Amino acid sequence: MSKSANGHRIAWPIALIVVALVIGTTILVTFLRLESWPSRTARQSTAELERLGKDLRAAFVDLAQLQPRITINDRVYMEQTQPVSELVVLSRRFEVEHELLHTWVGSSKRVKLHGTFIAKAGFDLRKGLSIDIRPNEIIVQLPHAQILGAEQQQVEVLAFENGLWNRISGQDVQSELSVLPELAWKKAAESQLIAEAEESLQQQLEQRIHTVQPLRLVFKDEKEK
Repeated sequence: MSKSANGHRIAWPIALIVVALVIGTTILVTFLRLESWPSRTARQSTAELERLGKDLRAAFVDLAQLQPRITINDRVYMEQTQPVSELVVLSRRFEVEHELLHTWVGSSKRVKLHGTFIAKAGFDLRKGLSIDIRPNEIIVQLPHAQILGAEQQQVEVLAFENGLWNRISGQDVQSELSVLPELAWKKAAESQLIAEAEESLQQQLEQRIHTVQPLRLVFKDEKEK
């Protein structure tokens, strides 16, 4: 038998052994990757949730100069580190009028004032603010929006009429001036400003936080669904 034939008989077993080693190595590497996949996925998922936590912290620092309490999967990630107060989200102009008309012994006095106010709507965060980040959703828990203030911009005197003996006093004027802010506050509270403030906060957070999970606001006096 020739040396060439002997060489072929030796080469085939070696080739089979090499192929078997390659296949075995591939199977082993695949198995190890599959075995470690849950832990790698968990690490990636946790890292993504922590990134969202940092983004939410930055959003509230930008909006209200505060760091809220943040939990990730019921584990505290960030504690609230500074006192919180009020977060103004929207402001709107309101105009109100009030009139005093008083008659005494046939003598009448009349005062009519027109006031312009800027009402501010937002959240009293002293009542609590917390954020819970979960794989399937982000929950921001806070109190309902409310009217936080009504700042006087201008007061006009529309009527100032004295009676012959029923004169307008300083107390009359002061009383009318004190009524105007109350009317502006009430008018703002009865408008859509509060509801719009809650919607605005939702939109502002969504614009700052780009995430696959839905972001949901849960108010303190609402049961979580």
